[in-house]
Amino acid sequence: MRVLITGASGFVGKNLIKYLNSIDGFHAVGLSLREEGWINFNIDSFDSIIHLAGKAHDTSNVSHPSSYFEINRDLTITLFNKFKHSSVKDFLFFSSVKAVADTVDNILFEDAVPYAITPYGVSKLQAEMFLNSQELPDNKRVFILRPCMIHGPGNKGNLNLLYKIVEKGIPWPLASFENERSFLSIENLSFLISRILINNDLKSATYNLADDDFISTNQLVEIISEVLERKSKLLKINPRIIKFIANFGDKFPFPLNSERLKKLTESYKVSNTKIKTDLSLLKLPITAIDGLKRTIKSFK
Repeated sequence: MRVLITGASGFVGKNLIKYLNSIDGFHAVGLSLREEGWINFNIDSFDSIIHLAGKAHDTSNVSHPSSYFEINRDLTITLFNKFKHSSVKDFLFFSSVKAVADTVDNILFEDAVPYAITPYGVSKLQAEMFLNSQELPDNKRVFILRPCMIHGPGNKGNLNLLYKIVEKGIPWPLASFENERSFLSIENLSFLISRILINNDLKSATYNLADDDFISTNQLVEIISEVLERKSKLLKINPRIIKFIANFGDKFPFPLNSERLKKLTESYKVSNTKIKTDLSLLKLPITAIDGLKRTIKSFK
C-alpha cells in the first residue's frame, strides 16, 4: 500500500512514516505543500493520502487569524479536489477536537454539536464541513480524524514544561485544580491509522483519537516524579491567587498566562469508543500511563 503524507516534516509525520514503513506491504512518503508547484505532483500512484499539514494552535496568540483559514481550510480544499479527481482511494484529514469544543464539561463524543471558538478550531471545523458536503464515488473514502493532545519521545510542549518544573524540585503549584484529561501517544495514533488503512470494510467516518484512560495533571506530576525517581511535590495554592498571576502573565512576559493555565488545569475528556468499536478493538496497544512514561523518559 502506497501512502502519501503531507506535513511529513512535523513530529507526527516523521513518526507515522517511520511506523508505516516498518509494516510489510506499506510504503509511505512525504509531500511538502510548501514547495511551489506541488499541485502538479502526480498522486495517482498512491492508494491513500494522509493530510497532516496545517497550522497548529498558537498559544501566544500572535498569528493572524487569516493564516489559519488559508492553511487549515483552503489548502485542505485544494488537496481534496486533487484527490477527488484522482485514482487515490482514501483521504485522511487530521482535524482536531478543538474543531468541536474549546472546553469539555463531561466527555467529548463524535456526535457533539460543534462549537469552535478559536481561529484554529473554526478553520479546522470549516474544513470538516467542506469534506462532509462532498459527493464521493463508491470507491473513495474520507476519514476526518480529531486527535486530542499528541505526545511521544522527542516531542516538546506543555509536558516538557511540567517535566522541567518537577526536575528542578519545584513543587507543582497548581495542585488545587482537579481535572482529568485525554492524551494520545504517537504509538497509539500510528497504530490506529494503520488499522484504518488496511480495513476495507470501513466506511467514511469522523473519529476521535485518544488513549483509553483519562489522566489528571496531578497524576501526571506523580508519573514524572516516578520517572525521575523522586517524591512528587504537590502544592495547593488558592485558585484565585493563581488566576491573578495568570492575568499578570497576559500583559507581561511571564511563564504562566491564562491560556497556559487553562491548558494545564482544565478537564478535557475525549471518548475513543467509536473508532475502537468500528475496528473491533477492546483496547489500544499502549496504556495512557505507559505512553506518557515513554515520552517523559525521552526528556532525560
